[in-house]
Amino acid sequence: MKSIVQLLHFGYHQAMSCIFPVAIFITLALTRVIEIPFLYRYDAILLILLGVQFLMYRSELESIDEIKVICIFHIIGLVLEIYKVWMGSWAYPEPGYSKVFGVPLYSGFMYASVASFMCQIWRRLRMDMTGWPGLIPSLLLGGAIYLNFFTHHFIPDFRWWLTVLVFIVFWKTWIIYRVRTVTYRMPLTLAFIIVGFFIWAAENIATFFDGWKYPDQHETWQLVSFSKISSWFLLVIISVIIVAQLKHVKASLTNHDSRIK
Repeated sequence: MKSIVQLLHFGYHQAMSCIFPVAIFITLALTRVIEIPFLYRYDAILLILLGVQFLMYRSELESIDEIKVICIFHIIGLVLEIYKVWMGSWAYPEPGYSKVFGVPLYSGFMYASVASFMCQIWRRLRMDMTGWPGLIPSLLLGGAIYLNFFTHHFIPDFRWWLTVLVFIVFWKTWIIYRVRTVTYRMPLTLAFIIVGFFIWAAENIATFFDGWKYPDQHETWQLVSFSKISSWFLLVIISVIIVAQLKHVKASLTNHDSRIK
């Protein structure tokens, strides 16, 4: 009975942490079948998601610090989207006033939703980490992963070498999380794999509702390549590195202020 209660509490916090990603899927689905007068679909999606973010902040589901993290991810994702669309990796074929270099501004929210989930679940499950490799190794690895998303178009793809490095750098790192009064832990690399898989599943939903299209989906929708799981695995690592470092900085500043007082 206790295990069931724990599982229900864990599921509740997971579901509450997914409010923004779910809002994106609902928006993509509804705007596919309901035409909003005087607005292109991409522009309507942007306005709706901005409204969702505002409501989440006003209802205190997200703090101002979490909004700042989400904005960072929005910019990181938008830059990557512009480059990938330019290289022909995927496309946003519909018209829109809010498109920049062929990319609608709402696309950054796809990445921001990952940050939203990370921030929410970190707070709700009172997460912590042990064996964190430190600022320099984590930032160098995160930077190399992000750069590889750009450079693999004209030099060899190093994703598998980077994946090996991930397991080496983070092999001592464990996530500590709490459900009610019980503390659990999990290897960080396992968490990367799990989240990467679920983002891939979410990507299938998003492309089904025409959030964007891969080249092989223009005629008819089909399952996103399983190889994309490795891409999301690496992208999740960048997300965790940024969130963890910002949490660490905030904790250090809080401790410093308390010592001054």
